[in-house]
Amino acid sequence: MMEDEDYEFDYEDSDQEQDDGQVDMENEYYTAKGHLQDGQLQSALEGFQKVLDMQSDSKGEWGFKALKQMVKALFRQSRYDEMMKRYKELLVYLHVVTKNQSEKVMTKIVDFVSGSPDMDFLETFYDTTLTALKDSLNERLWFKTNMKLAKLWFDKHEFNRLQKILKELHRSCTTDAGQDDQKKGTQLLELYSLEIQMHTEKKDNKKLRSTYEQAMKVKSAIPHPLIMGVIHECGGKMHMQERDWASASKCLFDAFKNYDEAGNQKRIQCLKYLILGKMLSMEDANIFEAPEVKPYKQDPEITAMNDLMMAYQRDEIKNFENILSRNQKKIMEDPFIRNYIQDLLKNIRTQVLVKTIKPYTRIKIPSIAAELNIPESDVEALLVSLILDRKIIAKIDQVNHMLVLDTADDAKSKYEALDQWREKLSALHATVINKIGQT
Repeated sequence: MMEDEDYEFDYEDSDQEQDDGQVDMENEYYTAKGHLQDGQLQSALEGFQKVLDMQSDSKGEWGFKALKQMVKALFRQSRYDEMMKRYKELLVYLHVVTKNQSEKVMTKIVDFVSGSPDMDFLETFYDTTLTALKDSLNERLWFKTNMKLAKLWFDKHEFNRLQKILKELHRSCTTDAGQDDQKKGTQLLELYSLEIQMHTEKKDNKKLRSTYEQAMKVKSAIPHPLIMGVIHECGGKMHMQERDWASASKCLFDAFKNYDEAGNQKRIQCLKYLILGKMLSMEDANIFEAPEVKPYKQDPEITAMNDLMMAYQRDEIKNFENILSRNQKKIMEDPFIRNYIQDLLKNIRTQVLVKTIKPYTRIKIPSIAAELNIPESDVEALLVSLILDRKIIAKIDQVNHMLVLDTADDAKSKYEALDQWREKLSALHATVINKIGQT
């Protein structure tokens, strides 16, 4: 129940000039606060109530402080009805204390209460706060509280109500010409981060790309790294869905660095996605050479993905499948990673298949299936894909269950090379005869 330092209030009167009533209220306040710190909640609440009774009709500093303590204490006890009653009393003081004083206290209370898991209570709390702020002209606190409410609607998947708030918030961050107000860049990025998350959740890639590009145009901002982490992560996922592996890897690396700077645990999850993107891009680069990434190489959550990447890059298909099997929780339980496992399996099987058939002109399909450890039907599907993409020149003998590679192209290449050699010899011969004739 320890409380942080109270915010100071600027009054011109010195302690000596306070009247006896102010001194009595101050003493009663600190006595009640002492009870609060000792865990004597009921005694503390009674003491703070005495402070409120002592100020009569003249609302001031000590009543404001007492109500703040009561609100936070009651919230800690999950006594939400009593807390809201005291909170509404506290809101009356917004017109008594200075704007700076009220903003500091209200911001802290909003952040403090936002940790509640009770979404219905939070909805009531935010609505009550916004109603009180309607005429206060405190735009920063209004924006912050609306963002908290918007996040609540996002968590509840109330996307229609969320879009309504986002639209109103966006209007507050635009110029008279209807353009993004770059002077409010930090607020814009906070707004865009939530909008991007909504489009990602709804799988609306068209709006996601548009919003992401708008966010990337905001330059005059000093956002919290967590905000940029969210934006870059969603951008990376967008590029992954578009199969633009290189762009995805860049975004996910930026997201990882931002999460790491913010000290947010999402950095581990994002690093997994980065490793996934690197595998899909078929890059051999070792991401753990980057100084930002190196400290996490031995992290228990990362070692499985790193082992998977090593097996993938070496075309060790059986080891790759064993790692997947042993690490179901660390790898396969993540829905985003699971969506791309089949792509990885197809890639590594294709690579191993091409290596397997390279020395042969004819090879039985059951032999390939045994090497890849997959059914013959899956082998045939892979072969058809390779043939159609002209990655191999071959045909499938379904009667004899055999792949027949066409070497005609190789012979053609040899004859073309010999023909070019013949032409060069003819040209050289002509040059020599010409020079002999001149002598």
